[in-house]
Amino acid sequence: MKTLNDFNFEGKKALIRVDFNVPLNDKFEVTDATRIVSAKPTIIKILEDGGSCILMSHLGRPKGAQDEFSLRHIVPKVEDILGVEVKFASNCIGQEAEEAAQNLKPGEILLLENLRFHSEETAGDVEFSKQLASLGDFYVNDAFGTAHRAHASTTIIAQFFPESKCFGFLMEKEIDSIDKVLNNSEKPVLAVLGGAKVSSKITIIENILDKVDHLIVGGGMTYTFVKAQGGSIGDSICEDDKQELALDILKQAKAKGVEVHLPVDVIAANDFANNAETQIVDVDKIPDGWQGLDAGPKTLENFDKVVNQCKTILWNGPLGVFEMENFAKGTISLGNSIAEATKNGAFSLVGGGDSVAAVKQFGFEDKVSYVSTGGGAMLESLEGKTLPGIAAILE
Repeated sequence: MKTLNDFNFEGKKALIRVDFNVPLNDKFEVTDATRIVSAKPTIIKILEDGGSCILMSHLGRPKGAQDEFSLRHIVPKVEDILGVEVKFASNCIGQEAEEAAQNLKPGEILLLENLRFHSEETAGDVEFSKQLASLGDFYVNDAFGTAHRAHASTTIIAQFFPESKCFGFLMEKEIDSIDKVLNNSEKPVLAVLGGAKVSSKITIIENILDKVDHLIVGGGMTYTFVKAQGGSIGDSICEDDKQELALDILKQAKAKGVEVHLPVDVIAANDFANNAETQIVDVDKIPDGWQGLDAGPKTLENFDKVVNQCKTILWNGPLGVFEMENFAKGTISLGNSIAEATKNGAFSLVGGGDSVAAVKQFGFEDKVSYVSTGGGAMLESLEGKTLPGIAAILE
């Protein structure tokens, strides 16, 4: 796998696919700059070699050229983080982009306008990819968050750089982290899968059962498993049509020697609201009119023991409705357990939208080994799929 350190960028114009799809407030200010910060090492390495950087990204899901999705809004934030002036081209192809790229000197940065202002980007159009490719003489893909899409700038463009392409540092870290969990893990290996639906995690579970020693199932998924085994779950969320599947997963796990850990008690509420009445009940004895919204104290004790005996930990999905303060305890407790295990030498990877949001909200970002920047891309990697954006660099 060729990475940035295999190349010297002196005098080169590096066309870098970054993922600057960042959230903006109503004043068009960046409210979470994680993705910009994550791209910084790649950009700085190229500039320090004596090269220049042409950055391309999408922002949101615009329908044509909509000013609210213009990347010019983020230029001040990008300059602030990189400590370098950032030039801006109000199109990503055509005369203005070509002239701006041509005039770029070593040590300079050019940010192109939102790729998705052109429908050819998401269509993976070859001609559009060729126009983008003409702007630089080296292609770097550092946008893991979009690596699962065969778009023009993430995949199709790579064919125009047969010898001059590589992953950026962020992409390299993402690939290494997932590989560490799936293929090069130190045992025992634990996967914690939470969230609402079994159906959205099926392929992940099936792919990782051969690779893990322990599987913790939490969040809304719990109740499908509990009901399938004859438990009473009250009004808790449940995928009735997935009960057979849940039983099948338990059977497969047993056959492969994987220990499955389900909650034994939950915090049940009489309404889906932060100020609802609550009681702690056994997970399989939730009364009618009540629903499980968080893991209970005995469960958290059990989970803590499991987490702290493992050397490789994957965390995908919260244990409760952490967005409501009264049902966040389970997720926070799990975060503390994983932080403790990490401190004691375990490798921990957190990925998937909700768990990443929880990790940021409760301050665990620096207490785990790695937090993935790509939700969908991370999940597809865990499902065992080869991502088009990765395949295009390796070809």
